[in-house]
Amino acid sequence: MNAFLKNLGLILVLCGFICLVIYFAAVPENALLVAALALEFVGILTYILINKKIE
Repeated sequence: MNAFLKNLGLILVLCGFICLVIYFAAVPENALLVAALALEFVGILTYILINKKIE
């Protein structure tokens, strides 16, 4: 479980990146940009906070 929690932030950042790729490749909608921003922000915060608590 700790291995998954340590990688949760990275998974969220990658999901945000995928949203950006979909935005630029296929569907230019503002909702994808907002989702990508939220996923990137939450992913970075999650990565920092969880890795401080686990270590």
